[in-house]
Amino acid sequence: MGMKELLRTNDITIIAFAKALLQGEDIEVFELDVNMSILDGSLGILPRRLMVRREDHFIATSVMKANDIDLGL
Repeated sequence: MGMKELLRTNDITIIAFAKALLQGEDIEVFELDVNMSILDGSLGILPRRLMVRREDHFIATSVMKANDIDLGL
């Protein structure tokens, strides 16, 4: 079981919305780069990434596209 990147953005509202959608579909999601704001001075210029299990990636991508969320990849 591996993880695969689903979404990359520096918009925290998109991250929150995407996580809520995925959790509603019982898809586990892991957020990376949360603490990178220390490096960019809290400017939000470094993107955060959402990771999902490889076997959930296809469905998770479909959920994002159905809700007009740009994956930023």
